[in-house]
Amino acid sequence: MADNDEQSLDDMFRLLYEIVPEGYKGEIVGGAIHMSPQRRMHWAGIRVVLRQLEDHFGPDSSIECDVRLDLPGYRNGFVPDLYKVADGAEPDVKDNWHYQDVEFVFEVISRETADSDYGRKKAAYASGGIPVYVIADPYTGLCHVYTSPQGSEYRNAVALKFGDPIDLTGTVLGLTLATDRFRRE
Repeated sequence: MADNDEQSLDDMFRLLYEIVPEGYKGEIVGGAIHMSPQRRMHWAGIRVVLRQLEDHFGPDSSIECDVRLDLPGYRNGFVPDLYKVADGAEPDVKDNWHYQDVEFVFEVISRETADSDYGRKKAAYASGGIPVYVIADPYTGLCHVYTSPQGSEYRNAVALKFGDPIDLTGTVLGLTLATDRFRRE
């Protein structure tokens, strides 16, 4: 990203922090501000994955929830539900993580974010080389697992029912995520 785009994204986030009402999450996708309500069920799924990652990688690993992550493309400042940063990675001078150091992104969709999560965000995560992207969809009861990014697409995609384990042992994560505690909406 050019310096002027980074500054514009920073300016947009300053405004975003002022206008997003309590109980909502805001992010910037392709220069547009997106807001969605946070729900208890939404957070419950995130917490299930967070605990498994902490059990596997340790409590001091860099796992972020609802923290800004700038990605390739025009003004893409996402706020993923959860992401894991590689061990030993260092944030930039603004204390933001580099997308190149992110190993895993997990999103629980809401009706308001579904198009973005399955579309522009997935393309940006692939373009950024994020090795593993998982979407939990409480409306369909499915987890969509994307691996092996190439360009703006993932070469491998699998859909699993809530309750089926997500085998990520062949990825940089090297673990299997349990989904039996995910709930449908």
